[in-house]
Amino acid sequence: MSFFLERTLAVISDEERPLSFARLYDLSGLSVEELRLLAGRWLDIGVERRRQIVRALVEIAEENFEVDFEGIFYLGLDDPDAEVRAAAVDGLWEIEEIPLADRFIAMLQHDPSPLVRAAAAIALGRFMLLGELEEIGPEPRQRVYQALRDAYTAPHEDLEVRRRALESIAYAGEPEVADFLAEAYRHEAEAMRISAVFGMGRSADTRWASIVMRELYSPSPAMRYEAARACGELELADAVPMLAELLEDVDREVEEAALWALGQIGGDEARALLLRALEEGDEVTQAAAEAALDELEFMHGILDFPLLFLDELRDNGAE
Repeated sequence: MSFFLERTLAVISDEERPLSFARLYDLSGLSVEELRLLAGRWLDIGVERRRQIVRALVEIAEENFEVDFEGIFYLGLDDPDAEVRAAAVDGLWEIEEIPLADRFIAMLQHDPSPLVRAAAAIALGRFMLLGELEEIGPEPRQRVYQALRDAYTAPHEDLEVRRRALESIAYAGEPEVADFLAEAYRHEAEAMRISAVFGMGRSADTRWASIVMRELYSPSPAMRYEAARACGELELADAVPMLAELLEDVDREVEEAALWALGQIGGDEARALLLRALEEGDEVTQAAAEAALDELEFMHGILDFPLLFLDELRDNGAE
C-alpha cells in the first residue's frame, strides 16, 4: 500500500480522533491496485468508524460532483454491517449500469436486513425511470419491475421495504400500478399512505389530482410535504392557490416543497408568488424561491408577466 494511502487510513481509522473530512477527500479516485489494498484493510477498521466513513463519503459526493468514491461504495456493498451496506447503496446513486441494477435486485430479494432491502428498493427507482424512458432495454426494465412488484406485494415483507418498493414502481406504466397506489392510500399505516401520495406524483397521472390537493391540508407535515411535491410533479395549476397557503406553513420543509412545486407548475400566478417569497422571505426562503424561479424559467420560459412587478413589491414594502 502506498505510503500516502497508508497515512490516510491510519488517520481516518483512529476512532480516538474526530473523523477528518479533509482526509476523506484523499480517497477520491483510487486506482484499482489501491482499492484492492484498501479492501484488504477495510475490515480492520471498527464497524462504527466504517459507518461514519461511508456516510461522510456519501455526503461529500452529493455536494461535490468532482470526487469519485465509486470503488469504495462498491466495496461497502459487501460489508458485514447492514448500515454500511445501506449507505454504500446510497452512494452509488449516479451509476446507471445494468449490472448494478441486478446487484440491487439481489439485495432487495436476499439481504437479511430490511434497512438494506429498503435502500435497494429506493435505488431501483432510478432504473425503473430509465426503463420508462427507454434508456435501458426491456429485459432489465422487466427484471426491475418484477423485483419491485414482488417486494411490494409480499405480505410478510417489512413495511419500510414495501413502501419504498411502491415509491419506485410508481414510475411504471402498468395498469396494476394504479391499483397498488389506490390500495396503499387506504392502508392503515400513515407511512404507507404518505408513500402512496409520493408515488402518485411520480406516476405522472392526473387521475390523482383531487387526492394530492386534498392532502395539502393534512394535519401531518410529512403528508403535506409529499402532497406539495406531487402537485408540482403533476403540474397541477389548480393547486397554486393552495400552495400559496403553504408558503405560510409552520413547517419549513413544507414551505420549501410548496416553493419547488410552484416552480414546476409555472404560470404568472406561480411566478408572482415566488417573486414575493424572494423579496420578503428570509435567507432560506429566498434561496428556495430563487431555485424554483430558475426551474420555472427553464421549464416554462418567460411568460406574459409584468416586468415591473418586483419593483412594485419593493415600493409596497416601503410604504
